[in-house]
Amino acid sequence: MTVLSVRNVGKAFRSYPSEWRRFARWFGLPVKPANEAWVLRNISFDIKPGDSVGIIGENGAGKSTLLKIITGTLQPTEGQVHVNGRIAAILELGMGFNPELTGRQNVSHVAGLMGFSSAQIYEAMEGIEAFAEIGSYFDEPARTYSSGMQVRVAFAVATAWRPEVLIVDEALSVGDTYFQHKSFDRIREFREQGTTLLLVSHDRSAIQSLCDRAVFFEHGSVIKDGNPEEVFDFYNAIIAEKENSTVKVEALSDGRKKTSLGTGEARVVSVSLKDNDGRDVEYIDVGQVVTLCLEVEAYEDIPRLVMGYGIRDRLGQVIYGTNTHLKEMPVANVQAGTRIVYTAKFTMNLGMDSYSLQTALVSSDTHLENNYEWQDLALAFNVVNVNKLHFADCAWLDPEIEINKA
Repeated sequence: MTVLSVRNVGKAFRSYPSEWRRFARWFGLPVKPANEAWVLRNISFDIKPGDSVGIIGENGAGKSTLLKIITGTLQPTEGQVHVNGRIAAILELGMGFNPELTGRQNVSHVAGLMGFSSAQIYEAMEGIEAFAEIGSYFDEPARTYSSGMQVRVAFAVATAWRPEVLIVDEALSVGDTYFQHKSFDRIREFREQGTTLLLVSHDRSAIQSLCDRAVFFEHGSVIKDGNPEEVFDFYNAIIAEKENSTVKVEALSDGRKKTSLGTGEARVVSVSLKDNDGRDVEYIDVGQVVTLCLEVEAYEDIPRLVMGYGIRDRLGQVIYGTNTHLKEMPVANVQAGTRIVYTAKFTMNLGMDSYSLQTALVSSDTHLENNYEWQDLALAFNVVNVNKLHFADCAWLDPEIEINKA
């Protein structure tokens, strides 16, 4: 069973030399438009109940157009969309709010359009007002609201009743950090109760923490559909490829995909984590001192070489990252054939989990200028707790606690 089925959907925006020709086209006459721009073409995918899917892509890729078609606010030029269940969608700021009506009046209006009765709206109103947390502004005209306040009220009313499908299109990126966390908690709660989530965002952390699948759009077509970490790595690789980088995807023994990209003037030829005795380690104790060793070879003369690395958790979120530009330690005038060994010694103050290492060889503090090489999943390792007291989550920040009577 699918809660959402998209089949061969396409959307074209057309212009005609006269309104008469447009009307003729509506009645099925073979009238050619003066201009025709396809923003979506041959889009097909299925989403099952309880799935959480992130949609990513550059601006103009067609993501928002697809969501409008799914919610019924825009008709497709070709193809079909089938939805089983009620959809709650936050596609834009305000979500149809009348600027002259108060927040309370807008909530009644929007909830009525969503199909809820006056009794249901009255019963939910107190909870909506409490969740939005905009105080007395709830009874002020919406034109006095900031963008963040609009998001608070829009999200509160859209999620006042648990939907079968929840669609969020970038709107939460406008809200403050506190409300983002609050909203994500409600989304997670809905997910646990079986709600299907469709989230459009450029925020890698949000998609990887909330979604178990990602779909990458490019020029109105689906380019990749799969694990969020792999899809985001591929997305970053495609962006870099536009800057004449070479993209390589390699399947690892554990089934994950390793993405590497770059122009190739320099490459990491070996990478390892070692203990104090110089032995390679894959399982590392919480609080253990380790040394990261990278050997880099230059294949062409490089005026300025910067090495960077990042530690990512199993969801692909970067826990820590740095580079030799930030440390004010770049290597100048590297000649072709030179090999450089980098070592970075640090204490593994991470929580128990699986982690991976990403590496970068660039010329400054970003890969957007000169990207010689970028590797995702350059190395995988595990952090275990051998002799520390039990603690929760992703960092070991062991405190000294004092208790005194007031």
